[in-house]
Amino acid sequence: MTTNAVMARGGLSDLSIRNFFIIPTLVFLILINIFPLFYSLILSFADYSAISGKPPIWIGIRNYRELLNDPHVWNSFYITLKYAIISVFGQLVVGFGIALLLNRKIPGKGVITTLLLLPMMMSMAIVGLFWKLLYSPSWGIINYLLGLGKFVWISNADVALLAIAITDIWMWSPFVMLLSLAGLSAIPQHLYEAASIDRASRWFTFRRITLPLVSPLLLIAVIFRTMEAFKTFDLAYIMTGGGPGTATELISIKLYNMAFPQWQTGKSAALAYIVLIVIIGVSNIYIKYLNQAKER
Repeated sequence: MTTNAVMARGGLSDLSIRNFFIIPTLVFLILINIFPLFYSLILSFADYSAISGKPPIWIGIRNYRELLNDPHVWNSFYITLKYAIISVFGQLVVGFGIALLLNRKIPGKGVITTLLLLPMMMSMAIVGLFWKLLYSPSWGIINYLLGLGKFVWISNADVALLAIAITDIWMWSPFVMLLSLAGLSAIPQHLYEAASIDRASRWFTFRRITLPLVSPLLLIAVIFRTMEAFKTFDLAYIMTGGGPGTATELISIKLYNMAFPQWQTGKSAALAYIVLIVIIGVSNIYIKYLNQAKER
């Protein structure tokens, strides 16, 4: 039966039915995503506080200029960069290392892999509270296992950031492991057989076969984890609250403190867009190297 016949009987055409379901969804997405995005962009050029009761006052790029000249903002970016390097590098080493160990015939491989994936399925808040207890100088098991006595972790400005990074490594190394296993399982076995016939060493095989073929997936993992590291908030906020002092004040915590306790809504919106630009820039660098790796 043709569409015209259906419409003639008082029914709806396929196009009308599709529009009936799609248009409300698009309107909903615009309201909850696109509108706040553009509204916050407008606020970033305004002097505005959400609790002042006064309308936004247009001030141009003053918020951006003040933020880029603020040493505290640059310090938060430095702390975030240091955190990202430590956590992403740790996840890469641990995740890829576990994948290499699992990339062989071992009994219970499926069960082991499933158990190793559990940390990344947990709530970030629960993980933060759990590791905060593990780091406790009074009853935490980490000091007991390492023989450190009453060593203070999250209240020590020298190691607090490292403590958060270790927690992040524990939680997200399985993500890198999963991508690495996918890459390792896709490597043709005849390459290893040819290397074995040529009596190539394990190091040569790893350097010339395994690593080059898995590196695109590893780079994808690095891209995702770097973006998430720059956005990390809940884990650091639950474990240290940005302290002691500003030792763990990641840029996301700086943004939160500016937006809510200080209620500098316009300036916090500007900082959010600066962070967005940084994340996009870093991601583009990684993607450039990823494309080069694929070409090779």
